[in-house]
Amino acid sequence: MAADLQAKYTKLAQEYSKLRAQNQVLKKGVVDEQASSTSLKDQVKQREQSLRKVEQEMDSLTFRNQQLAKRVELLQEELAANEAKGKKSKNKGDSPSQQGLQQTQSVFDEDLQKKIQENERLHIQFYEADEQYRQQEAQLKVRLEELERDHEQHQAVVDGLTSKYMDTIERLQSDKATLEVKSQTLERETKECRVRTEECQQQLRKCQSELNRQVKQSSSVIQEKVPFNDTKFSDYNSLNVPPHNRRHQLKARDVAGQALGFVQDLVGALLNFHSYTEQRVHIYPLDSSIEPISPLNQKFSQYLHENAAYVRPLEEGLVQLYQSITEDTVTVLETVGKLKDFADHFTSYTHFLQKILPYQLKSLEEECRAPLCTSSLTSKNQELQSDMKRITSVFDKLHSYIILLALPSVRQDAMPQSSSSAVFTQLAACLHSLHDAVKEMSKHYSRKASLEQQLPTVTQKLRTTNECLLASLGVLTNSTGKIATFFSNNLDFFTSSTGYGPRGGAGALNPLQAESMLGNKKKASDYMHTIRKPRPESVPYREALLNRRVLTSSTESRQGLTQQVVASQEKIARLEQEKEHWLLEAQLGRVRLEKESQRIQDLETQLSSALGGGGSPASALSLGPGSPALTSLDDGELEERGVGKEAILSTGLVGMLTTTPTNEEVGDEESREQLIKTHYMARVGELSTHLQASDSKAVNFHAECRALAKRLAIAEKSRETLTEEVKLANQNITSLQDELATTKRSYKEQLSMMSDHLCSMNETLSKQREEIDILKLGSKGNSKLLKKGR
Repeated sequence: MAADLQAKYTKLAQEYSKLRAQNQVLKKGVVDEQASSTSLKDQVKQREQSLRKVEQEMDSLTFRNQQLAKRVELLQEELAANEAKGKKSKNKGDSPSQQGLQQTQSVFDEDLQKKIQENERLHIQFYEADEQYRQQEAQLKVRLEELERDHEQHQAVVDGLTSKYMDTIERLQSDKATLEVKSQTLERETKECRVRTEECQQQLRKCQSELNRQVKQSSSVIQEKVPFNDTKFSDYNSLNVPPHNRRHQLKARDVAGQALGFVQDLVGALLNFHSYTEQRVHIYPLDSSIEPISPLNQKFSQYLHENAAYVRPLEEGLVQLYQSITEDTVTVLETVGKLKDFADHFTSYTHFLQKILPYQLKSLEEECRAPLCTSSLTSKNQELQSDMKRITSVFDKLHSYIILLALPSVRQDAMPQSSSSAVFTQLAACLHSLHDAVKEMSKHYSRKASLEQQLPTVTQKLRTTNECLLASLGVLTNSTGKIATFFSNNLDFFTSSTGYGPRGGAGALNPLQAESMLGNKKKASDYMHTIRKPRPESVPYREALLNRRVLTSSTESRQGLTQQVVASQEKIARLEQEKEHWLLEAQLGRVRLEKESQRIQDLETQLSSALGGGGSPASALSLGPGSPALTSLDDGELEERGVGKEAILSTGLVGMLTTTPTNEEVGDEESREQLIKTHYMARVGELSTHLQASDSKAVNFHAECRALAKRLAIAEKSRETLTEEVKLANQNITSLQDELATTKRSYKEQLSMMSDHLCSMNETLSKQREEIDILKLGSKGNSKLLKKGR
């Protein structure tokens, strides 16, 4: 590790030196470029000054040309005048002096013509030189601007590269510091590891010597005292306690727990699917003219209403199977008796699916015969029919495989152990086909629901039912997919060998015999544990006598207290009974008081009605509430006189008063029974509310347990995802290191390219300088020619 760190450090130092040298080269190139740019700026200024001089000379030349042109015009005018005079003199006669004058005039004319031609040629050359100079000047300006832009770009690139290199240098320096710290810590750790390895080697030598001594001693003891080897023969070896793999058993329990969670989700999805299918059967007719529900659909709905009786036992059977798998049991097909119960429950559910299949198909056919059913809906219904047939057949296959797996627990020789792996493989394939079938049915049903929503007579209730049904199908698809993937992932565990076997690994062992052996082993371990318990220390005789006295006194006092407690409890129970009795009596008295007040009110109303009918005050007073004729008639006398439901006749001074008893005049016994009945009904209601509250608490606890189990599963998944993220982070680190190496290589290449570019720029600058010198020479030659022309 230290050598690797040293090598990395040397590599980093070499790279740092290379980068430093490259940085110096770049700095030098930048300085040269700046110097060349300043020189170019100076040359541009000089060219501008020379251009101004040339323009001034041009102005002076134009002024001189104008003067020469005026002079030529004057000379031409004089020449014309002289010619006119010569013609006049010819008439008179030519003299020798005039002839000489004409000759000299012709010579001047020729010289003047030559000067004029030379002046025109000089003008043309000057114009061409000026145009060429202007073009070259524009080209040079354009090239100068391009060079300045390139210079700015190169300067920006150089600045960026310098900043990047400074950042990389700082990062490399920090990495160097961290690597130095790590190297120091690793050196310390290596020293500690060396010390530990030396200590471990010494301990290993001691252990090897001790083990060799014990082996020699045990081999001598075995040779001297063991009469025979019971693992040599299979008959004797089968009587030994077999070794048991507890990890295999814990794995079996873990797998059963995961399967239980997935099956619980599947059971919930199946219950929702059947219940929403029942609701759809009730509300599907879209036309009010059609009968709301046919007898066939009514029978189908009745069968669907019974789905919980077939679906719930699947979860209960798997819960019992999970509870039967413990750490100290042998979990194989021969010993798992609860698998047969689960297989029976699955058989009943498969029969239920086969029973409702024709009703499902007929119900879809009735939907196709509806007047509002389109051709697309008919095709979707036909696809759903094929999906339902496929799902029922897949469940039938699953039922056959589960029955095969449950047979060895009933009869051991029903299926050999070599065939169980093939059954598990076929079961996994069947679960995948179930997931595919449910997925196809969900897809077809979603398309059907979208088509039904486009119908004009669709109701909101049907839309919500379709949405709920699609949601339940989605949950069913997810649960079947989870079960299929879970079974495929654990297929190696299902088909692996059992976690027990005879000593020496030779031969096979009966599973029931192995389970009984494990039970005997547990009993033997419990017996040895009880034997090895330390005995309590003995108590001195006097202390024991004192403790006995205290114990007897305490037992007597405890017996007295228990008797007092029993007496107080009996008294409390008796007082409670009396309390209940007096409460009932108070209620009876309250009822009697209400009845008497009601009877008095009735009598007062009868009296007021009699007085209003024309009775005399004497008869009214005789029939008042304080009248002896009425007060003397109690309930017993009325019953003796037959007043139960007949009329009461009272005679007075004026006429006869007829009173009819009301229904409220009931006996005390009936009211007492009614009150007792209401009291106990109230008590029963309270107890039922308490029972419901306890049931709700139990349901909440069960839901919390399931939520905790799901959270545990989620935590496991998050742990797996975190490990995957750590792996991805390591991969990203390696990729970033590769990118760093590639960027270093690219920087090197860029530096080489920049150096080449700087060389080419220097060459172009030298060429430009040569061109500028040539132009300067050309301009000087033109100026000399112009001076000569003047």
